[in-house]
Amino acid sequence: MLKQTVQRLEGCISASRRSGDVHMKWKKHLFGNWVRSMSSAPQSRTTWYSVPKEKVDCVVIGAGVVGIAVARALALKGREVLVIESAPTFGTGTSSRNSEVIHAGIYYPRNSFKAIFCVRGREMLYEYCSKHDIPHKQIGKLIVATRSSEIPKLNDILNCGIQNGVDGLKMVDGVEAMKMEPELQCVKAILSPLTGIVDSHSLMLSLVGEAENHGTTFTYNSTVIGGHLKGNEICLHVTETNHLKEWKGTSILHPELLLIPKLVVNSTGLSAPAFAKRFTGLKSGVVPPAYYARGCYFTLSNTKASPFRRLIYPIPEDGGIGVHVTLDLNGQVKFGPNVEWIDSVDDISSFQNKFDYSVNANHAEEFCLEIRKYYPNLTDGSLEPGYSGIRPKLSGPSQPPADFVIQVISHTLLLLANLLYVDKLNYESYN
Repeated sequence: MLKQTVQRLEGCISASRRSGDVHMKWKKHLFGNWVRSMSSAPQSRTTWYSVPKEKVDCVVIGAGVVGIAVARALALKGREVLVIESAPTFGTGTSSRNSEVIHAGIYYPRNSFKAIFCVRGREMLYEYCSKHDIPHKQIGKLIVATRSSEIPKLNDILNCGIQNGVDGLKMVDGVEAMKMEPELQCVKAILSPLTGIVDSHSLMLSLVGEAENHGTTFTYNSTVIGGHLKGNEICLHVTETNHLKEWKGTSILHPELLLIPKLVVNSTGLSAPAFAKRFTGLKSGVVPPAYYARGCYFTLSNTKASPFRRLIYPIPEDGGIGVHVTLDLNGQVKFGPNVEWIDSVDDISSFQNKFDYSVNANHAEEFCLEIRKYYPNLTDGSLEPGYSGIRPKLSGPSQPPADFVIQVISHTLLLLANLLYVDKLNYESYN
């Protein structure tokens, strides 16, 4: 069924994309459905009955680490799963633009989704990586207070982590912390021995392989642009991603295929709110406001060895956890991310991940000011622009951090799960 669905999806879409005039007419598809093909005749009004339809069991929208993990879990339960991804391959969004840190679960309010998922997810991730030979390393981290006025906040963080069930946390004085990391400057620190790093691409590649081995089908370059409820059915509107590139926003965007699943998981990351808003039939107000924050990274150059063996984190700031030191498995040192609040893009552009990922080289001076608070020996000119990622947020500037939003909307015996603002799963990208 799923293979036939993908074949029809690809067949219907390719049949509708021809060179020449962009007007269309309806003709009978070889599978017995109606599809659009190019013609010089004027375009007639699209109606749902004239668009090819396919019934499927489970559809996961988005092939980032969250979507892939969800697809794998469903497949292991014996469900037939179709993953639809707008990009040419998996993991091209937030999943590949993060610190690659396995967080311990320290910062989050007790009993929040973030706390529960992070603590349990960290345990599961270390187990999974060990079992499947995913490159990773439990290197630990220090959360540091660089002045005495930050110590009360450091105590709050320690208490929060203990309440969340994070084992091994320890408060150390500045002298001890600086013996552990000679390049560090601080007055007090929390040692988190359970924090680590992971090769995110290897992780996703393993999850994809397992999902496919259990029958999951992945289709790329295909975008779910919306959906609607019809009677007892959930209908997803699917089109070819290239079709969106040619769309100028001046005409109605029509689907080229309707999928009718029993279960839908919206795990589209940055575009999850946009898709949820374009799903006709949901109660008004069910989708919270969206905020976006770009986080830039700079890499340390002109050094033969890393100045640190552990991750170094300052006291959290508004919208993030501060410009910190992260290491990758190749030993490269990265500093970031900062917090740059940005305007969202339009829905269709968000489906195509058309966010601005540029890194302004002029921000290196600002980074240096923050980094030298705990790493005073940072030399001038040693930072180079690295990369950036976009955080999907439920809280905006100067607002308290909000928890994940996971909506499970039941429609008779059908389910629509919106994973809104889940910007991290087993490995975490941002706070």
